Amino acid sequence: MNRLSGKTAVVTGGGSGIGFAAAQRFVEEGAFVYIFGRRRDALDAALARLGENARAVAGSVTELDDLDRLFETVKAERGSLDIILANAGTGAFAALGDITPEHYAEIFDVNVKGTLFTVQKGLGLLNRGGSIILTGSSTGVMGTPSFSVYSATKAAIRNFARSWAQDLRGSGIRVNVLSPGPTRTDLALAVVGPDAFEAMGAGTPIGRLGEPSEIAAAAAFLASADSSFMTGSEIFADGGLAQI
Repeated sequence: MNRLSGKTAVVTGGGSGIGFAAAQRFVEEGAFVYIFGRRRDALDAALARLGENARAVAGSVTELDDLDRLFETVKAERGSLDIILANAGTGAFAALGDITPEHYAEIFDVNVKGTLFTVQKGLGLLNRGGSIILTGSSTGVMGTPSFSVYSATKAAIRNFARSWAQDLRGSGIRVNVLSPGPTRTDLALAVVGPDAFEAMGAGTPIGRLGEPSEIAAAAAFLASADSSFMTGSEIFADGGLAQI
């Protein structure tokens, strides 16, 4: 399929996990993709797999100058943009009573501030018909022990899409949320722990963890004209975890 032929995409957190899988799927469907992330080694490894229709820019979504450099590069090299996948995120456990200002600040800075300014700084480059995809989480609609700060950031992401869909009326630009459930990524395994994470996957109605490629398939749908009548919406690719 070449649903994204001729399109230009930016994927934050694109060096690994869901971000890399989405970038790979976008390239397979015909897009030119800019991956953005903090780790140069991960970006270089990702580029070696993505091929000539990808470019990497190193930086952090929490640093506004880095985001400016990303979108200045896109403008200079491609002129405009069709897809933003605001995917960069982080998380850690802390129960109520143990939450520190540092824990709160790190997670909100990456997940909320980073998403907000990624989209806002890229907005002026988006063509009519463009698609903004925000990475949410099944935790945004669930109560999860010791995970309230992360979960709250994902609830904020959900409202960003609802509110920005209103702000973008008449622009031809759509904004939607893609909310994975437990997905086999290095970050998730490190945060949750292998045994607990496998058990979480087994507890879904489908009975297993998701694979990044499965989340990427949903991202490609939201990036393409196949989702042209969708904005302000949320798609769950969570094995049914938050649905029953």
